[in-house]
Amino acid sequence: MNTFGRIFRLTSFGESHGRGIGGVIDGCPSGLSVDFDLIRTELGRRRPGQTALSTARNEADEVELISGIFEGKTTGAPIAFLVRNTDMRSQDYDYLKGIFRPSHADYTYHAKYGIRDHRGGGRSSARETIARVVSGAFAKMLLNSMNISIEAFTTQIGPIVLEQKDSTQFSSELAAENPLHCPDRETAEAMMSLISQVKEEQDSIGGMVSCVIKGVPVGWGEPVFGKLHARLAEAILSIPACKGFEYGSGFDLSQKGSRQNDAFYFDGESISTRSNNSGGIQGGISNGQTIYFKAAFKPIASIRIPQETVDKEGVAVQIQIEGRHDPCALPRALPVVEAMAALVLADACLLARSKELKF
Repeated sequence: MNTFGRIFRLTSFGESHGRGIGGVIDGCPSGLSVDFDLIRTELGRRRPGQTALSTARNEADEVELISGIFEGKTTGAPIAFLVRNTDMRSQDYDYLKGIFRPSHADYTYHAKYGIRDHRGGGRSSARETIARVVSGAFAKMLLNSMNISIEAFTTQIGPIVLEQKDSTQFSSELAAENPLHCPDRETAEAMMSLISQVKEEQDSIGGMVSCVIKGVPVGWGEPVFGKLHARLAEAILSIPACKGFEYGSGFDLSQKGSRQNDAFYFDGESISTRSNNSGGIQGGISNGQTIYFKAAFKPIASIRIPQETVDKEGVAVQIQIEGRHDPCALPRALPVVEAMAALVLADACLLARSKELKF
C-alpha cells in the first residue's frame, strides 16, 4: 500500500538511507500553473537540521521534477519527482542489524517481510514524508486556485497547552515567528524551552497539532464509506508517530445535545450554521463551514537513554540508540499534516467534479 488517493493519487518510494525519496503523482489536472517556490518552501519547512529543535542531519532536500510539467504547467501526465539523500551515516545503525528497537517498526517489519532495512528504519523512517510534502504542494496549488487554505499549528507540547476559546481563530503572523508555528509568544517559548530540556536529557516528547481548513464548499465527501472526516483520519494517522485524530468537538463529551447541535439559519445569501461543533463536516460531507481537526503525536521512539529489548533470536539485550534524531516530531510534522489534508481535499474536489459531468 504505497499509493494514496482515488483520482488525485500519490505513489511514493524510497528509504531513509537509500539513494533518495520520490513519488509519482497521477490524476493532477492539466493546465495547473506550477508554483516552484511553494514546493521549495514546503520542503524547507520539513527539512532537517535547520533549528536546535530538530535532528542534526543536514539534507538540502532539493526536488528533481522529472515528468508531467511543460512550460511551467502540468500536462495531465504523471508527475514524477525525486529528492536525493546526501547526508546519510548508515554506519551509525550497523549495531542494530539484529536488534529490535523499542516502539519502532523493526520487529513488525521483520515479522511481516522476513527482512528489514536497519539503516535509519528504511521505509518506516519519517524521511518518507518528503514524498507526501511534494505531492501535497501540488494539491495545495489546486486548492489555492479555489481560495482554500490549510494551516497547521502546535497547540500542545507535553503538559504545555495553548489556551484557545475558538480553535479556528489564530494569528498566522504570530505563528510564523517560531518553528512550532504556535500563535502565542509566551506559550511558544515555554514549548521550545521544554523541547530543549528534553533534548539535553537525551529523551523525547510528544504533542498536539491543530489544523484549520477554510474555503471548502458544500458537498465534498461521500456518504457511508467515503466520509470526508474518515478520509482525513486515514491520511493523518498514516503519518509516522501520529497516534490520535479528532475533528470538530471530537472527544469533548461534556455538552448536551441541545448545546452541541449546530443550528442552521439563512444569512440572506446562503444557508449557514450558528456554531461549528461539527467541524465543517456533517454526514461525512462538507457543509461549507471551516473544517478543523487535531492530531496527537507520540514522543519520538529514538532516544539515547539505555533501554531493554531483544534481538531477533529473542535474547535480551540493552541498547543505547545512536544516530541523529528529533527530540520532538511536531516542528517538522506540521507541513506533513497540511500535505496529507491537501491530498484528501484535492481528491475530494476531483471526485465531486466527476459527479457533475453530464453525458
